[in-house]
Amino acid sequence: MKVSAIIGSGALAVLSGCGTPCAGPEGSCTSQPATRAAQMPAAALAYDGIETRLLDGDLVNFHVSMRGARGPEDVSDYAECAAAQYALIRGYGFARHLRTNVAEVSGHWEADAVYTVSAALPEGLRTIDAEVVAAHCAENGIPTV
Repeated sequence: MKVSAIIGSGALAVLSGCGTPCAGPEGSCTSQPATRAAQMPAAALAYDGIETRLLDGDLVNFHVSMRGARGPEDVSDYAECAAAQYALIRGYGFARHLRTNVAEVSGHWEADAVYTVSAALPEGLRTIDAEVVAAHCAENGIPTV
């Protein structure tokens, strides 16, 4: 059985807002998934593990691996979830992303990410509120440390 779908301009506008809290004109706001992984069936993604290494004081390295990722964003989301939960476990409320290196070999994805964790909102553009991100990860079935 062949199934086809036609996506109209309205649906395309909603899809283009994926990953944002709200898409669409004011008053017609449509809730969007917090992470790209939330858009995939859970069975398609296989999270293979997280390794955490404290580099220095508040500087933390996360090495994550997974299968079934659609691209580097999925494995980066996995690393961000690990960082958020790590910050909470250590009694911090925030993390700042420094870098993430992603590699894929034969469908096996790996990310090597470095974050700083802190009690107060750090300076910088790539900061995360650990409680909010960890909650989104739990809602979307993305494992954490």
